Formats: sequence, C-alpha cells, structure tokens
Amino acid sequence: MTYPALALLGAGIALVAGLVVWGLAAVRRTSPLASLGASRRHWVAVGITVLVLFVLTAIFDNVMITLELFHYAPELVSGVSIGVAPLEDFAYPLAAALLLPALWALLARGGAERQRAFSQLLLSSRPVSWINTAFPFGAAYLLTTREIDWVLVLGFLYFLIPYNLAMYGINDVFDYDSDLANPRKGGLEGALLAPRLHRVTLWTAALTNIPFLVLLALAGGPASWLALAVSVFAVIAYSAKGLRFKERPFLDSITSSTHFVSPAIVGLTLAGAEFTLPLVLILGAFFVWGMAAHAFGAIQDIGPDREAGIHSVATVIGARATARLALVLWLLAGVAMLLTPWPGPLAAIIVVPYLLNCAPWWNVTDETSGRTNVAWRRFIWLNFLSGALATLILITEWTPA
Repeated sequence: MTYPALALLGAGIALVAGLVVWGLAAVRRTSPLASLGASRRHWVAVGITVLVLFVLTAIFDNVMITLELFHYAPELVSGVSIGVAPLEDFAYPLAAALLLPALWALLARGGAERQRAFSQLLLSSRPVSWINTAFPFGAAYLLTTREIDWVLVLGFLYFLIPYNLAMYGINDVFDYDSDLANPRKGGLEGALLAPRLHRVTLWTAALTNIPFLVLLALAGGPASWLALAVSVFAVIAYSAKGLRFKERPFLDSITSSTHFVSPAIVGLTLAGAEFTLPLVLILGAFFVWGMAAHAFGAIQDIGPDREAGIHSVATVIGARATARLALVLWLLAGVAMLLTPWPGPLAAIIVVPYLLNCAPWWNVTDETSGRTNVAWRRFIWLNFLSGALATLILITEWTPA
C-alpha cells in the first residue's frame, strides 16, 4: 500500500464517520434553527482545529525532515509537498480533527450510560502507558528502514491503543475479584471494570486487534508472524483463565517484559533487520529492564495478592528480596548497554533514575510493601523521561556527522 492510498483511506473514513455522527446528532434536534446553529459551530470549530494542526504539522515536519531524522521512499509518496513535508502527512491531523468531535458527539448521543462504559474501557487500556509499547515498535522499525510507510503507521497505531486495550483489558476482566480488594484500582493505575463490561471488553479487544494483526501479518513473513504470535500469546497468557502466567512466580516477570519488548521485535522483523550481537544486547537490556519493572511493581500488591491467593514473584520471595532483585536487574540492564557500540553506552544513564527510585526500598518489609506505591507512581512518569532520553540518543545515532 502506498502512502497516498493509506492517507486517503484514513481521511476518508474519518470524514464519513464525522458526517454520519453529525447527521445523527442533527436529526435529534427538533428545531431547524437549533440544528443549523449547532452545525455551524461544529464545523467552524473543526475548521479552526484543522488549520492549527496543519500549521504545526507543516512546521515540525519540515524541521524533522530537514534535519534528516527520517525520509520517505520516493516510490511510495505522491511527490506533492509543502516545503519538504509530503502532502500525505496532513491526512493525520485532518483525520484527528474529524474523528474526535465525532466520537464525542456519538458518546453524548448515547447518554450517560454509554459514556461511563466508554470511559471505563478507555481507563482499562491505561492511556498513560500507551507510548510504552508503541515507541519500541516505531523506533525499531524506523531505525531499520529509515523510512515512513504504511507498515510503520499501522504498527504504531496498533501498539498504541488496540494492543494495550487487549493487554490491560483482559487483565482487568480476569482480575476483577482481586482488584476489588486493591486500593490502587479505579484510577490512573487501572480500571475496576464492572462485571457487565467484561464481555464488552473482551469483544472490543478482539475486534480492534484482529484487523491490525491480519494486515501486519500480510506485510511480513514467517519471522514477523512468529514475533506477532509470541506477542499476542503473552498478552493473553498473562491473565486469561487456564493460563494465568501472572500467577507463576518469575514467569510473571518474564511474560510482562515480553509485553514491552515484543513490539520492538515485531518492528525489527517487519523491517527485515539483521539480529547482530549489539542488537541482541540492546534487546536483552530492554528485557531485563522490563523484568525489573514488573518485579518492583509487584511489591505494592503483596497484601491484596496474598488475600486473593495470587502468587507472584513478590509474594513468593518477599518484598525485600524483590526490591533487591529489581535493583540488580536494572543495574544489569545498564551494564549491558555499556557493552554496545556508540552511542549505545549513553543509554546506560537511563537506568539511573530507576535505581534512585528503587534504592530507598532496599529494606522494605512485607508489612510496609504497600508504601512502595509512591515509588511506583513515580516510576510511571519516569518512563516519559526515559523515552525522551532514548529519543535524543536515537537522534544522535541517526543524524549524519
């Protein structure tokens, strides 16, 4: 699929959705004048939004392309550009400006009950963590191909939202009973999904994941099929009844880390990357980092997990040993990055904030394990800092001398 075709398809779907939802909303209004006024306000707001997003896209696209942070395969673009930014790039802000108001209007039309259901589904996908899976895929694919194409866009969107809805939504469904006793649930750190939404969540996860997986599979070959299969299996196996890898100590941390490393491997296999020793070291460091993150996060749930009869790495070896294990794993991740070619060693500094965040809990006890939630909340925001540092390092590697 060419870039213009993908852009036209996305913008077309957004336009049709926007017109349909706007039309349904207009039909509900009894007064023609009220309908006309609301329509005018709606499209004026959409127009202003499109204009602002177009200006920002034109500025930053031109800056990034001029700096040679990425480029487009000539045979896959239309050749029409604004500055050096291909015209197709402007389909994304257009689609966003059309789709988001349409989604808002659709929810408003459905009443308070539908809005609550949607907000719960959204919360269940952990929006604050979306970038943690999309970034590895995008970085791995883009660094390998050095091009933006439809596979990059499709994969990034998949690992941004549908993948997270499946990963966390399935977890919230099968963990409902234990989540009732967990004070962390019901906010930033996860939804407390009402039983009436369990079937809806599972169906929504399936229907939003399958089309993306089929298209990504068609774009790749056996290596990417295997990577996708492992990724999806890890998502399901971690929480689903009958598998419940989250209740198998140490395997729980391995599976959780797979959730975040596998998108990068999918990106690499789709891009046809060669798995050299330096690349394996980077992936290994990332994997060890992921295991440390899961282990440290499990400490705060020792109390609720034991009450619910859930076994985890933290409930088995205790809070103190788990905190020390996390510290060692993060340290190993940093050492592994020191062994990679330049500018890889710069990434070793990324583990420092995590070590500083975890170190004060060196002597944490099972009785005080719940207090580590403060550090876990800090950990969530540290990921954004890590992403920023990783991006700067990638730019350093990418930009010609």
